[in-house]
Amino acid sequence: MQDNATPFTPVPLPVRVAAMIYESLLVIAVLFVASFIALPVVGDLHRDWQRYLFQAYLVVVLFAYFATFWLRSGQTLAMKTWRIRLDDQAGGRISPRQAGLRFLVALAGALLFGAGFWWALFDRDRQCFHDRVAGTRLVRVPPKA
Repeated sequence: MQDNATPFTPVPLPVRVAAMIYESLLVIAVLFVASFIALPVVGDLHRDWQRYLFQAYLVVVLFAYFATFWLRSGQTLAMKTWRIRLDDQAGGRISPRQAGLRFLVALAGALLFGAGFWWALFDRDRQCFHDRVAGTRLVRVPPKA
């Protein structure tokens, strides 16, 4: 464990839900700006290839948003507000591979009616399925003294 690592304290479900609601507002704003930039380039989206290209672009923007924060500090803006941090299993920073795997599995779980998030209700450490697969964990950050 690293010197600055936080002891593992599972994040309570109500705190996770509040952070997800806040995060969704931030993500909507990011996607709005990304759409505003891309739509003049892609066009009117009448053809299938245009829609698929635009959807792929939005997924890349989402990944860039999350991966940048996760790799830099382990916290997005919403996670900082709710004192949650993403660590690897040893309590350190996650790798780019873990960030990519976590994002893809979380996206797949979200498309399956949130199945990956429901996993946390039954997991012994209250971790979501994408955290189990990627070897990551959400920890509660203690308040600053």
